[in-house]
Amino acid sequence: MKSDLFASENMAQPASAPGMFQQNAKSIKYVVNGEMYARQGSMVAYRGNLQFERKGQGLGGMLKRAVTGEGLALMTVSGQGEVWFAHEAANCFIVEIEQSDSLTINGRNVLCFDPTLSYEIKTVKGVGAAGGGLFNSVFSGYGKLAVICEGTPIVIPVSGQQPVYVDTDAVVGWSASLQTSLHRSQSVGSMIRGGSGEAVQLVLQGEGFVIVRPSEVVPTKSGS
Repeated sequence: MKSDLFASENMAQPASAPGMFQQNAKSIKYVVNGEMYARQGSMVAYRGNLQFERKGQGLGGMLKRAVTGEGLALMTVSGQGEVWFAHEAANCFIVEIEQSDSLTINGRNVLCFDPTLSYEIKTVKGVGAAGGGLFNSVFSGYGKLAVICEGTPIVIPVSGQQPVYVDTDAVVGWSASLQTSLHRSQSVGSMIRGGSGEAVQLVLQGEGFVIVRPSEVVPTKSGS
């Protein structure tokens, strides 16, 4: 049988070593030898002897149900084998986190991660109920984290005294060392007249970076 479908870049290669690998722009391959963690419902294929177990809030320090707008639910994948993850054809990126690193990621953008990473749900400082009560996932320790993004992300450096303002529906994540607060760029009078659609932004200050996606549309709830 002949087709461009069977081009080498589309073919799954034999496992070489345990861990996370980029299968293509839209999917992640993970060679499991023990256990790892992933967004519930993100498995698209696997081979080998693997078990998938849903984990909810309060079951262990690492596996929690994120109190985000999407309600991210995680699962444990354990055993020996290969598994492929994807989510609604979003772009996938592997982030290697080192001991001195700490990364804040919106729960809706988490795909899967190594068990060596520490994971905690935290309220975004400076953003109360007026900002939607933002909750994000903070990753630290060492290991790989797979992040998904609808479209091609924009990574904006944050430096010095110049803050960066981002839409709360567009933000993917940022350096956990950055200071956060809420900014209102629209007057009450303007809001009464219909508004500009840009009433509130997340402000980030310090030294680091922020990742945003090229869309302000809130994704459909999934994995709840």
